[in-house]
Amino acid sequence: MAWWGILLIAIAGALVGGGIGFLITKRFFEKQLEKNPPINENMIRAMYQQMGRKPSEAQIKSVIQAMKRQQRMTKKK
Repeated sequence: MAWWGILLIAIAGALVGGGIGFLITKRFFEKQLEKNPPINENMIRAMYQQMGRKPSEAQIKSVIQAMKRQQRMTKKK
């Protein structure tokens, strides 16, 4: 086999491996974000308190629901 044939096989293998690696990493990262969301209720309370406000439970739940809606919308894209 000519040297260019081996080079083409190596390039194709690198592209396929990179694509598979990307998909596996993306799926793993999404699962980790579902298990460990970046923002929780305590963090939302702390943000409100830093702004000088005392949040009600309804406000906290509203913020969490808005984040979940946004997350679902970005997953659909």
